[in-house]
Amino acid sequence: MPVPRRARGDIVIAHSSDIHVDDGYTARAHGGDGTRGLRHVLETARAARADIALLVGDIFEHNRLPRDIIDRAARVLGDSGMEVVILPGNHDPVMEGSVWHRGALAEPANVHIIGVTHGAAVPFPEHDLEIWGRPHTDYDDMAPLRRPRKRRTRWLLAAAHGHYEPVPDRRVAARSAWLFGDADIAATGADYLALGHWNRPVQVGNGAVPAWYSGSPEYAGTVNIVRLRDADGAVDVSRRRIRWD
Repeated sequence: MPVPRRARGDIVIAHSSDIHVDDGYTARAHGGDGTRGLRHVLETARAARADIALLVGDIFEHNRLPRDIIDRAARVLGDSGMEVVILPGNHDPVMEGSVWHRGALAEPANVHIIGVTHGAAVPFPEHDLEIWGRPHTDYDDMAPLRRPRKRRTRWLLAAAHGHYEPVPDRRVAARSAWLFGDADIAATGADYLALGHWNRPVQVGNGAVPAWYSGSPEYAGTVNIVRLRDADGAVDVSRRRIRWD
């Protein structure tokens, strides 16, 4: 098939993580609707006129959720009115019996799940853009930025769900930490690194690559808005407040 001609103009990405859709704590915090946080993140992305929503891990609280909640989340994603890219995290790894395989999450055409509907990356030829990430595939430790993808497009975004330390001490194996550091960030060569796992929104790294945690919707109260500027190749990052109804 011919590759679509790239659309000119800026590209807007809405980045969020750690939404923790469930039928317990999150649901109780939202009047019994465990998908409310997900819905408001996507509404905020739509209000920002985002081309793509990038959700970086722990979209679900765990892999044991009942089918009706999974399918309700699939409808929210499918009705979002934009492309959605998801990187599974340590709470919702891609494995046998996971939420990604027990419901309709992979059915909407606008929903792209790294490790399920796609391999290592999701391409958007119309934007000359690729989004790369390493999904969690079990509950064991892993290196979120191992073997970074070589640039094939004008724009390259990376996504990782794990814990940042400037210089990780990987000799300590007391618990799974999913560590990465400044050298790992720089090795991606990405235009933006979207991070998940921390509840607070913060920029990390030494500046070689713009690397940001979005924070969880409830704690941060915001979604990261990333603008890839067509004219000069610059990347602008801001935070847009979520309006809860």
